[in-house]
Amino acid sequence: MNIGLIAHDKKKKDMITFCQEHTHILKNHALFATGTTGLKITEATGLNVHRFKSGPLGGDQEMGSKIANGEMDMLFFFRDPLTAQPHEPDVSALFRLSDVYHIPLATNIKTASFLIESLRE
Repeated sequence: MNIGLIAHDKKKKDMITFCQEHTHILKNHALFATGTTGLKITEATGLNVHRFKSGPLGGDQEMGSKIANGEMDMLFFFRDPLTAQPHEPDVSALFRLSDVYHIPLATNIKTASFLIESLRE
């Protein structure tokens, strides 16, 4: 399965914790992330993560392209709902594409925990 991993700055710690707790599941899948998030996940877990550009620099759109081309199966996007994001239109577009192409999307650690359990072998 191809899994996307994105986290706003204030949610990167949650994403790292999530990936550390679920390394045993994530290691069996192809992982894709935006720039800094991907780097931090790799450093903290040793997981192999394909890194796109930073979200505001086009990484969200790169992830959206994977979704639109049928190359993404699940998306974990830990967003910060309390901080305005300069690339909010890109974030909204990514959520819309997830809905259009029926891609399971978790925007917080609790929902992500439910989704990741569906991948347990």
